[in-house]
Amino acid sequence: MPRIALATCRPGPEVSADPDLPVLVEALREAGARASAEVWDDPGVDWGAFDLVVIRSTWDYSWRAAEFTAWADACGKATRLRNPADVVRWNTDKRYLGELAAAGVPVVPTRYVAPGDPLDLPRDHEYVVKPTSGAGARFAARYGPGDHDTAAAHVARMHAEGFTAMVQPYVTSIDTDGERALQFLDGRLLHAGRKGAVLAPGTPYDRKKTAHPGLEVWTPTPAELAVAERALAAVPGRPELLYARVDLVTGRDGAPVVMELELVEPNLFLSLHTASLPRVVAAVLTAARR
Repeated sequence: MPRIALATCRPGPEVSADPDLPVLVEALREAGARASAEVWDDPGVDWGAFDLVVIRSTWDYSWRAAEFTAWADACGKATRLRNPADVVRWNTDKRYLGELAAAGVPVVPTRYVAPGDPLDLPRDHEYVVKPTSGAGARFAARYGPGDHDTAAAHVARMHAEGFTAMVQPYVTSIDTDGERALQFLDGRLLHAGRKGAVLAPGTPYDRKKTAHPGLEVWTPTPAELAVAERALAAVPGRPELLYARVDLVTGRDGAPVVMELELVEPNLFLSLHTASLPRVVAAVLTAARR
């Protein structure tokens, strides 16, 4: 009976509930594992007592990235951690998009503005400003050419808190085609979904967003699957990934491009894809017994 911990976070006003967590814990128990949900920053948890720790809904990590990656390093030394700590450290900083682009993966064009860098915001098109460490559209906002002062204040607030800002053109196809989220398990497609636009014009950056509006089942096109697989193949070191989510949007040329590559704690949307639960349970049990 392998001991398996599903890492989560403490509930709070800024953290969404994870409906998949109790379902996955119970399914693992029914499959013969001693499974439990454990809060990642609980000092009373002995992570070394588990055969496997699977990072799940640690959805408060983005504002405590240094603390979280230190926990992942320590946990990975104490037991088997999935995804591995080096992947977690790489993926918590969205400057990885630049590395994917350098590897030839089509991504949404992104500029990075660190504290002290000159600020040059777009003057002729809509754009998005968000931190390089963020999740669930937290601290993200959509701006137009006339919003320079508001956007500059947003960047200044991030810099004051030690964050690097990223500036991307707003991909207008999101308003019609949405974003497609392709979920992978052990390197193979598990299922996919599509959601609507998260950022509305005029919504303040510090207002809580609905992370996955209008989520529905999606069948990825061959082009979408090919781009997602290219993104996963470009992860440094080609690590063994238990889970991954590739978020895609439609670029100006009509081809899919990567919006984000989620390797830390992606929502698996098992409540939408109930038939995927047995595959997830089997993969987690196999990882625990390796």
